Amino acid sequence: MSFTVAITGRPNVGKSTFFNRLLEQRKAIVDDVSGVTRDRQYGVAEWIGKNFNLIDTGGFVPKSEDVFEREIAKQVHIAIDEANAIIFMVDASTGITSLDQAMADLLRKSDKPVFLVVNKVDNHSRLMEASEFYSLGFEHIFFLSSISGSGTGELLDAVVGSMPDDSLLIVPDNEIPKFAIIGQPNVGKSSLLNALVGTERTIVSDIAGTTRDTIHTHYNLFSKDFILIDTAGLRRKAKVDEDLEFYSVIRAIKAMDEADVCLLLLDAGKGITAQDLSIFSLAVKKGKGIVVLVNKWDLIEKETNTARDYEKDLIQRLAPFNDVPILFISVTEKQRIFKAIEEALKVFENKHRKVPTSKVNDVMLKAVEQYHPPVVRGNAVKIKYVTQLPTHTPSFAFFCNYPDDIKIPYRNYLENKLREHFDFKGVPLRLFFRKK
Repeated sequence: MSFTVAITGRPNVGKSTFFNRLLEQRKAIVDDVSGVTRDRQYGVAEWIGKNFNLIDTGGFVPKSEDVFEREIAKQVHIAIDEANAIIFMVDASTGITSLDQAMADLLRKSDKPVFLVVNKVDNHSRLMEASEFYSLGFEHIFFLSSISGSGTGELLDAVVGSMPDDSLLIVPDNEIPKFAIIGQPNVGKSSLLNALVGTERTIVSDIAGTTRDTIHTHYNLFSKDFILIDTAGLRRKAKVDEDLEFYSVIRAIKAMDEADVCLLLLDAGKGITAQDLSIFSLAVKKGKGIVVLVNKWDLIEKETNTARDYEKDLIQRLAPFNDVPILFISVTEKQRIFKAIEEALKVFENKHRKVPTSKVNDVMLKAVEQYHPPVVRGNAVKIKYVTQLPTHTPSFAFFCNYPDDIKIPYRNYLENKLREHFDFKGVPLRLFFRKK
């Protein structure tokens, strides 16, 4: 389920600080000077087991003569239109301003749930002063401090409470697989779709950014039935400098949510770049199946072990999750493009694989016996029972006496054992440790 939350408000109220806190990383640039956030920031936030897309917008200044502020205002409107819920942030230290009023007037016209967040409420006196923001007339109002994090939990509870509860739905056996073609601009995504379908379904040109929206194509040839989603290229955020590009990136991220398997297209001549790794990480975090396609392979000069060495380098760059199919294709020559779909269908099957509880216990408890969890603070960690959870992404619950003492190296060992005995190639796994 695609659920997107946009953080909006006038300049310098702490939106980027709050955005960084929710993503648990310093992704947006933070400064006391207003207008620092010009390019939009995107990420995936998680709260109580639910994930949602998060957009950090620039400071909203209506009717401004400044060229940057005019562009930001356009993109704020797009974010409001595309988001499922909106966080409207204001500053308790300055009180209600005319820009806050303008933002409130804009949001009152929206039918999306709006969460009014009064930031910089660092002490009791600030809390008393912040009561004036009730006059803006929003039903959901929260008082917090982005820097310290106080009050954040109550807001996130309300945000995820407005999300549809589809986290425990089991996908029907007869659901048509959805494959999203993702990657940077101009790597051949639209050409791949056209080659597979056999018609000029999308506009193809050498100008990066031709595809502005997502395009769905139902494919039912050669006894295969699935839906292909062509997305706008996810370019580096420093280059997302026009409102139409911004709209395209939001739609591409939503298409990733909608898909079961992502076909990540790389340019063989450029290799895997930091932006490709960012796209890959986003798909992994969303729990999507992944097939890596190295396009334009016909243009590469080859020696005996060129493909092997190239694949080895890719696997190292994709670590720690490197159990993914990698294919070398040429869209223009139609080399191995149908093999790519076969791999995607296999990954789709892997994504929906259900392992019987008795079988997973037989395998995993033996693995635990072979290599026991390290003793922590004198406590011997004992894993007693394992079961697969009924979720979209393959997830396993390990019941033990000290779940908080399971560290990342041992978690990785257990995941590797699951992959060794059960075919989850191309699929991220989720491991949970619970008190027995």
